[in-house]
Amino acid sequence: MDVIKRITELTSERGWSTYRLAQKSGLSASTIANIYRRNTVPSLSTLEALCDAFGITLSQFFAKDTDAAPLTPEQKEMFNKWANLTPSQKEIIEKIIREFH
Repeated sequence: MDVIKRITELTSERGWSTYRLAQKSGLSASTIANIYRRNTVPSLSTLEALCDAFGITLSQFFAKDTDAAPLTPEQKEMFNKWANLTPSQKEIIEKIIREFH
């Protein structure tokens, strides 16, 4: 798998710049830039920080499209919006959803 291509896909899906990815992941902008500039595979801890920022697991990061259930456009849009929420916003949304079940 092309890890850098996957990072680029996830960033593009969310409409994030590399600066925004750095902010969300807690990594420095230079760390993100070096991944692209040097075309190197990030360390496991860096990948974990990136996955946390994207709101996905390492398993989801490396999953092939055929391994996961396809998302509808509406689900994909909601997922991308979810990824942009703060932890406290996510907690509020989770509480609301639990009320409906």
